[in-house]
Amino acid sequence: MPGFLFDDIVFGPVKSRRFGVSLGINLLPETMKYCSFNCIYCECGLTAPDQEQRARLYTTDQVVSAMQARFKSLKSTGLVPDNITFAGNGEPTLHPGFDSIINSTIELRGKYFPEAKITVLSNATRLHIPSVREALLKIDNNVLKLDAGSEEMFRRINRPASPVKLSGIVDNLVSFGGRLIIQTLFLRGIINNQVVDNTTEEEITLWLGHLVRIKPSLVMLYSVSRETPEQNIENVSKGEMQQIARKLDSIHIPCEVFE
Repeated sequence: MPGFLFDDIVFGPVKSRRFGVSLGINLLPETMKYCSFNCIYCECGLTAPDQEQRARLYTTDQVVSAMQARFKSLKSTGLVPDNITFAGNGEPTLHPGFDSIINSTIELRGKYFPEAKITVLSNATRLHIPSVREALLKIDNNVLKLDAGSEEMFRRINRPASPVKLSGIVDNLVSFGGRLIIQTLFLRGIINNQVVDNTTEEEITLWLGHLVRIKPSLVMLYSVSRETPEQNIENVSKGEMQQIARKLDSIHIPCEVFE
């Protein structure tokens, strides 16, 4: 399936199940997904093998100008977002001007929507880059992905396009000193004749071990809510996710479950 793509730099506001009234920012191409993962469940579809050759990114100036124009317009109507959320068609930290854009967003937020939070949804593959790390530590909500406990399940679910390892991602998450939110999507299925299931006792035990090290301020649990690019993927019920959440209670890590 082609997937759902955002067709502008600034989109919404939309009602988010996690972030209230959210004004979205897309730093990536309008016509294709651009990501360092190729997740089996991604609503944007699959990652093209030739994405580096095809991707045409907005310039930093184009992004900042679009945000300023939209913020000004919304302010005039009296609509105030709860969150300014960087998401869009892939991994936002891939934009080469990410740090400059975050700095400009902080300034624009102060001018137009001082009560709004700035949120970035990221797959955590670029936390080792100093400019990305420093930018993320300036904002309100770093929402970073951790979908697996084992290296094998990480590769089956997230299918990284770069030579990143789960252990390296976890080490970088630990280095944030708890100033982050972890988001985990639970699912089951058979993909390419391989079992994919991050809800097994073994996977949950390994995942909890990572979380004990990371010490996130919050863990967000959710499952598939839209059509997926790979078939034969099963949604995990809210009741089962609540059982997983109780395991987090026992290690004193705050958790929220989303349908």
